[in-house]
Amino acid sequence: MAFSMHFTGHAECVKFVKKFNLPLLVTGGGGYTKENVARCWTVETGILLDTELPNEIPENDYIKYFAPDFSLKIPGGHIENLNTKSYISLIKVQILENLRYIQHAPSVQMQEVPADFYIPDFDEDEQNPDVRVDQRSRDKQIQRDDEYFDGDNDNDAS
Repeated sequence: MAFSMHFTGHAECVKFVKKFNLPLLVTGGGGYTKENVARCWTVETGILLDTELPNEIPENDYIKYFAPDFSLKIPGGHIENLNTKSYISLIKVQILENLRYIQHAPSVQMQEVPADFYIPDFDEDEQNPDVRVDQRSRDKQIQRDDEYFDGDNDNDAS
């Protein structure tokens, strides 16, 4: 029996990003219990494939990862935050200390863009076919078909 679930956390994020109808590369992190990771990726894979999944997990080689109740839906409810303020402060200090040792990217000085950098606008229909265009000018006119686009998917349109 399939169930409708109110998605939370990762799954809600995947559902939201999927609405943009853009190619997605979905990757995982770490530090979670394997039981919750198995459920999370199963639910998110279902979202990515537009497939409603049953709550009951069928018998398979990985069923142990869905313990203790062997169902897909994670029990809801309020989960008490067991992190103390001193523990959070300690983690914050450790993170800031680690960040001190990360090499930063060198800064880049702002400069004017050279005038010959810009690709000139041209209309192929208006070009004279009897006039030869030198190689350098042709190289400046090269534009990948998927580089720029107009229409509904144009994020730069106002």
